Amino acid sequence: MSDYYNNDTMELVIKPGDDISVIASAFGLTPEAIIAQNAGSWPPTPGQALQIPIPPQRCPSGTSYIIRQGDTLASIARRFSTTQAALLRENPFLVLLGPRPGLRICIPVVPSCPSSNLYTVRFGDTLPRIAQRFNTTVREILQANPGLDPDRLVPGQQICIPAQRPPACSGTVYTVMAGDTLFTIALRFGTTVDAILQANPGLDPLRLFVGQQICIPAAPPPVCPGFIYTVVAGDTLNQIAFRFNTTVQAILRANPGLDPNFIVIGQRICIPTTPPGPTPPCIGFIYTVTAGDTLFAIASRFNVTVEAILRVNPGLDPNFIQIDQQICIPR
Repeated sequence: MSDYYNNDTMELVIKPGDDISVIASAFGLTPEAIIAQNAGSWPPTPGQALQIPIPPQRCPSGTSYIIRQGDTLASIARRFSTTQAALLRENPFLVLLGPRPGLRICIPVVPSCPSSNLYTVRFGDTLPRIAQRFNTTVREILQANPGLDPDRLVPGQQICIPAQRPPACSGTVYTVMAGDTLFTIALRFGTTVDAILQANPGLDPLRLFVGQQICIPAAPPPVCPGFIYTVVAGDTLNQIAFRFNTTVQAILRANPGLDPNFIVIGQRICIPTTPPGPTPPCIGFIYTVTAGDTLFAIASRFNVTVEAILRVNPGLDPNFIQIDQQICIPR
């Protein structure tokens, strides 16, 4: 920190049209006090430096800066990563006089904000809505953004969101990632959009933000008349139904709310049938399916029948084999 004023006076360069009463008011003085300080060169002329009597002060919340030619409040605020409102609050004389070259002003310190906590204001935003969305308070946001006018938010304006408190949650606190929607999150955790909204009052389902924390309510474990299967890359509901000798309709009945056209890797679904038993030992050798293979072509290549292959590979679908799938070829 440095002194706000080095001496008991401050220089102010006179402009044409300056009024001594306005200048005195800007610094909380009387015209007589300024005249007395400049008795030897009164009246001043434009361009002359007027000595303004100021008691010694300090700048407890920042550093001092001498305004240069061409400076504006906006450019100073940008240079020091602060706001014009904060500059005016620390230097009230700027309200009447504006940023004049040679004036020494106090630059307030703005608390740093991690880039991950910066939020860009959107059309229709209010500070209470933003606070509710990020599980904080208007007061905490104002403390993190000195000079922020809570009644004048502008789309495109960036504000610092203080570190979030995880919402009170009887389930799992989930941090939103790029590409997430409330629907895909609900699917991933085996719950519903409505259940998530009920657990997160004020959550806007159309405005999720990367890094936002939401509560995923704990769901009672479903009763599965079969076994739980975890979706892997390339799966479709038709393929899963074929693989486990069931139907798409049966899987949908066992998984209320499941979208048959949208399943995601890692999603757990109920297969309404008994799980496949242990694979019997292969009396022969293991063959890895390659591109273009059919069960008939494989049987012909190794001089066995399709039926013989099916007997030693319980559950194998003769009409659906995949590249890299391993099957037993009997002797």
